[in-house]
Amino acid sequence: MNFSNFRRIIKNNLSDKKRRNATIVGLIIGAVTILSFSVFIGQFSSVAITKSKDGINLSDRTKLKYQKVQKVNAKRGDIFDSTGNVIAGESTIYNVYAVLSKKATDENGKPAYVNNKEKVAEVLSDNLAISKEQALKFLNPSDKGAYQVEFGSAGRGISIEAKKKIASKNLQGIQFTELPSRSYPNGVFATNLVGITKSKSSDTGSNISGVMGIEKYFNKVLSGKDGETVSKVDSNNNILPGSQTVGKQSENGSNVYLTLNSKVQQYVEVLSQNVEEKYDPKNLQVIVMNAKTGAIEAATQRPTFNPSTGKGLENSWRDTLVEDQYEPGSVMKILTLSASIDSGHYNPNEYFNSGSVEIGSRKISDWDKAGWGSIPLSQAFPRSSNVGMVTLEQEMGAKTWLKYMKDFHMGQKTGIELPGEVPGMISFDHASDQAMTSFGQSVNVNAIQMLQAISAIANNGVMVQPQIVKKVVDPTTGKTTQKFKTNEVGKPIKASTAKQVRNAMREVVTADYGTGRVYDVPDVEVGVKTGTAQIASPTGGYLTGSSNYIFSVAGMVPYKDPKYIVYITMKQPQLMTEGAEQIISEIFNPLVTRLVNQGDTPIESTNASSQYITVPNLLNKSVDDASKEVEKLGLQTGIIGTGNKIVQQIPTSGDKVMSGQRIVLLTNGAMTMPDLTGWSKNDVLKFAEITGKTVQTKGDGYVTKQSIKSGKVLEDKTKIVITLKDAN
Repeated sequence: MNFSNFRRIIKNNLSDKKRRNATIVGLIIGAVTILSFSVFIGQFSSVAITKSKDGINLSDRTKLKYQKVQKVNAKRGDIFDSTGNVIAGESTIYNVYAVLSKKATDENGKPAYVNNKEKVAEVLSDNLAISKEQALKFLNPSDKGAYQVEFGSAGRGISIEAKKKIASKNLQGIQFTELPSRSYPNGVFATNLVGITKSKSSDTGSNISGVMGIEKYFNKVLSGKDGETVSKVDSNNNILPGSQTVGKQSENGSNVYLTLNSKVQQYVEVLSQNVEEKYDPKNLQVIVMNAKTGAIEAATQRPTFNPSTGKGLENSWRDTLVEDQYEPGSVMKILTLSASIDSGHYNPNEYFNSGSVEIGSRKISDWDKAGWGSIPLSQAFPRSSNVGMVTLEQEMGAKTWLKYMKDFHMGQKTGIELPGEVPGMISFDHASDQAMTSFGQSVNVNAIQMLQAISAIANNGVMVQPQIVKKVVDPTTGKTTQKFKTNEVGKPIKASTAKQVRNAMREVVTADYGTGRVYDVPDVEVGVKTGTAQIASPTGGYLTGSSNYIFSVAGMVPYKDPKYIVYITMKQPQLMTEGAEQIISEIFNPLVTRLVNQGDTPIESTNASSQYITVPNLLNKSVDDASKEVEKLGLQTGIIGTGNKIVQQIPTSGDKVMSGQRIVLLTNGAMTMPDLTGWSKNDVLKFAEITGKTVQTKGDGYVTKQSIKSGKVLEDKTKIVITLKDAN
């Protein structure tokens, strides 16, 4: 074959192959294109028809991008006393911040960023605890792209007065975040029973929630239901003018009316404060209950705290009236005598040998270990003889005694409208335990349980449930949605039995051998039972020492037909310069006098009440004027800062304080360290609260040393160490 022809054939074959390959590639590309286009058309059609992609509603997603949903907090209901005086009410505080981004506009499309930093800094320094230089430092952050800035502790939690002052200057770019808060105008006022609130979350717009007492128990009722608003926004998240609508209407919380009587409650607080300061008990409880209805008219405890400032909260984070259980001691003898009489086993003329008795392997002694010789059972109760009560328990039998304890609802919750109630318990396995319950050991109760049981003696055998809530009222309609009436919960004893026990309680006061003679109140026929309960030791057995007891008294006022039951317990007074009964009488006796005479003489006219001073509103006053006003009231001042005007105060206006207490005042301008020498620990806590600084205390008593020199500017993260020593 000619070589040239061979080459031509090869060349033609290769060309045909290339053409075939090209055709195949073209067909593949065409097929892929058609397939892709088909998929695209299919998905486009699906999106067009269903308006969704991968299960996501694109219409809703677009709406979310260009709309803003904001929560509208419901107004929390108020808490009132029985006559309508506010105990806890709605309040508002504010955080101030500055918008720096020049993209920010208001709802009318106008610029909404700071355009005059000098003026802003000057206004803030006049109305907050911050210097002009500090404010300018915040307004010129190192992050040049910052959208907005805050002003540290000085700009958080400011009052409505300070907010109005700043807002009146119409500063471009200055905004406020409104925060729900709670106002407690009476200061220390049944605080642990009423309770407190806290923010539900770290969200600055979050509503508040009850975390103690009535605030917690009725939180759902008080809270109401939050609403929401919906607004359209542009691509920069600015709200478009006129676009806001109500998505869901908020429902305000209901108002709760308590059974507390403000006049009685305030007087109880004053008397309790006096005893706390003089004798320093580890725990003190005072309760006044209407004997007929079960309505608690006053209740307090020590230690307690101020709900407005938080002072003392770290030592008082519970309501001891229902959350603490203890052995009641000799007050329990009221129930023992009742059971003995009611069961037909009481023989007052029978004699027994006082001093001590052995039950099982345990020796039980009277408080006077020598005893009083052989005495009739009629003297066992007024003498508060443990041996006498054991004799009564043995004669009626353990089974009968246990029945009566259960009839008095020992070991059961009362169901009072307070959170965290403990049920108590009865230890009844051994003969010695059974005997010891007769004088208030081997049985645990809470204070409200004892009140409920004792009410049967006051009410001729009818036991009533203690009540703290009077009614719940709808704030919109004014209608009562819940009403709490007297609740009879049992009849453990006969009326004749109750009368005999009340007569025995009167004998505790009037008999030469009665243990409660110190409670003989002039012109008031009271009946009482005193108590001295041992305190169990963590290592076993009971604590020793003259002050290591729970001392108590339960009183009927007046004893023949009781209107009130007064129950006071005091645990381990650290400064026991007087006998326990004398200490408790400093509360019981004047309180009983006032209860009987309160219809004739206003409580405010008493000497103790005159020590209860209402703190005035000192905000926006000059330092000189505020200091003079405080001094005129018999109070001390503590000035923080170098400004000439008061911008914050603790305690707040309306709080009630004892004479001689310190009012801590924060001035405008730079926040500087004061000289704390001589300040009490409570004063130091006020200083920490009002400045927002971290303060570490060492020791107790009064300030002798501080880690930051007076006059030095307090930076935002300053930590301060304070040393205290007792005056003696």
